[in-house]
Amino acid sequence: ALKVNKTLTKLNLGFNQIGEEAAREIANALKKNEALSELTLHWNEIGADGAKEIANALKVNKTLTKLNLGFNQIGEEAAREIANALKKNETLTELTFYYNRIGPDGAKEIANALKVNKTLTKLNLGHNQIRKDGAREIANALKKN
Repeated sequence: ALKVNKTLTKLNLGFNQIGEEAAREIANALKKNEALSELTLHWNEIGADGAKEIANALKVNKTLTKLNLGFNQIGEEAAREIANALKKNETLTELTFYYNRIGPDGAKEIANALKVNKTLTKLNLGHNQIRKDGAREIANALKKN
């Protein structure tokens, strides 16, 4: 239904423990959906694989402006995939990415994306253990953003 949806613009599926498989289905729908502008998937246990699927969808989706992936324990590797998607995505303005254990390396990947991405205006990286090195990378990226 989400693939062919023409009217729903905001969808909140937070706190539903949908898991990786459902995240994959949502990602597949996002690749074709032309109406959804806001998607909340926080606290859903989508994990790294689910986040990678969402990242692939972000590379081609042209309508999503706000995405909340908080509390999904995504990790550094999937943060890299999200960062790569941010380099290509031209519509996302807000990304909520808190509590995802991305660490300093994940923060570095996001920082590299910020150097290229020109649409993101709001980014929440709270509680990701990015430490001093990760914060430094983000700060340096903001000089070029």
